Amino acid sequence: MFKQQSKALLLMLLLLSITLAACSSTNNNNAGSNASANNTESATPASKTITVSWPRDVGPMNPHVYNPSQLIAQSMIYEPLVNYNEGGEVVPFLAESWTISEDGKTYSFKLRQNVKFSDGTTFNAAVAKKNFDAVMKHTENHSWLGFISLLDKTEAVDEYTFNIVLKQAYSPTLQELSVIRPVRFLGEAGFPDDGDTSKGVKQPVGTGPWMLTDYKTDEYAEFTRNPNYWGEQPKIDKVVFKIIPDGDTRVLAFEKGELDLIYGEGAISMDAFMQLQANDNYTTQISSPVATRQLVMNTTNAALSDKKVRLALQQGFNKDAMVQGITSGLEETADSLLSSNFPYAQTNSAPLGYDVEKAKALLDEAGWVLPEGKSVREKDGKPLEVELIYEKSDQVIKPMAETLQAEWAAIGVKLNISGLELTEQIKRFRAGQFDLYFFSNYGAPYDPSSFIHIVAEKSFGIAEALANLPVKNELDKQVQEALTTTDENKRKQLYAAIQTTLHEEGALVPISYIKKTVVLNKKISGFEFPGSRDDNPFSSIELNP
Repeated sequence: MFKQQSKALLLMLLLLSITLAACSSTNNNNAGSNASANNTESATPASKTITVSWPRDVGPMNPHVYNPSQLIAQSMIYEPLVNYNEGGEVVPFLAESWTISEDGKTYSFKLRQNVKFSDGTTFNAAVAKKNFDAVMKHTENHSWLGFISLLDKTEAVDEYTFNIVLKQAYSPTLQELSVIRPVRFLGEAGFPDDGDTSKGVKQPVGTGPWMLTDYKTDEYAEFTRNPNYWGEQPKIDKVVFKIIPDGDTRVLAFEKGELDLIYGEGAISMDAFMQLQANDNYTTQISSPVATRQLVMNTTNAALSDKKVRLALQQGFNKDAMVQGITSGLEETADSLLSSNFPYAQTNSAPLGYDVEKAKALLDEAGWVLPEGKSVREKDGKPLEVELIYEKSDQVIKPMAETLQAEWAAIGVKLNISGLELTEQIKRFRAGQFDLYFFSNYGAPYDPSSFIHIVAEKSFGIAEALANLPVKNELDKQVQEALTTTDENKRKQLYAAIQTTLHEEGALVPISYIKKTVVLNKKISGFEFPGSRDDNPFSSIELNP
């Protein structure tokens, strides 16, 4: 009888412990602790998990390629030689120190000796070189980074000394080494047999604080703490991304408790953000400007090749009202291509204002007249009709596109707007298959160097869109000199001249300064916006009891 009662009691305790573990979402114990099968006094603790939304699949997690892999997820797994802190400071990371030769061509990095990949293998100069070799097999894919096209060779000098040798001095090299892709490091086990990662990776093995441990395309991705991480461990055990393309659906999921936070740019409408901000059950934060939202006018389009048409379109919509109305004042109207918190930012002294009558007059001067009884201007029998492409999941850009469509109709311009999937949008942009396009400069740590680099460097869309500017050749020369000069005063002058020219030509139209937003459940604390625009913010997060 005693044995039967004992068995019954043990069974009841076991069932109770399982029930409590299932009902609890947070626990002060570390993830992965397992109760002994024979120990009924110790239940398996629930992991400290947060669930976030993302508008699209996180992708195959290849550190050396671009879309569809998502930057925020890549940054959780893969790490750089150096890191970028807010304000532009470059600090040691996988490299604990470095020296630069007097001629500015050789960067010698001393690598940390306690770093392991998530599979337990060692990070050293040999695997660092293997990663750079994989990237350099396809330099044409990475030429938007200035130092890539100037890279002469890399050297594994000894086990923990890694050299990068350039063909000529290039001042933004350290800054560009901190970017999320393509110069972060994959472990040996992730490389395909031929070493060519452009075709894919075997598995996403990195040195970062997180590992991809579960994944279902277009549904979810789960990242778990890396037990071999060399640095400070995150304060939570797991981050789950739920793929939710629609902004309104994200808000509903958050309000129902299915999400712990909503984070990013354009993740939800500004109206929704303001409503959640007013709810005492949640906390919200807004970052400082991370980039400039710009409208790119493709000068290879016959109508847009005319400066008068470009300036007319700028003056034909009320930018202040649009930004204020759509972003509820959370974003600032931009009159300069770089916000003031970026190095070398140039403030435009005479931004173009809203003036419908002047816009109409400029179109008349350009030969685009409004025939009697018609609503669209014509020239040589052709209507003034252009297309604007944008990413359809962005909750801010869509209403901006619709606003432009309505306001330009009032000056006799027909605007067709096309919301596209991100991959298709980028494909068309790089191929020059667009008239107008919503773009942003890259933000920290890329700018301003990467932004002015793609003004001159073809294959990334901007240089091609500016091709018919009469000053394009001179602009390209200024960009080249700004990136390679070792004279700081000369560099400042060149950056100012480049930005002034772009402003005057009107093919890149600053719209607003983009800010990241986050909405959090009260149980989350310790959230901090990262110094780099596309880095992840999860390692500092804590879950309150």
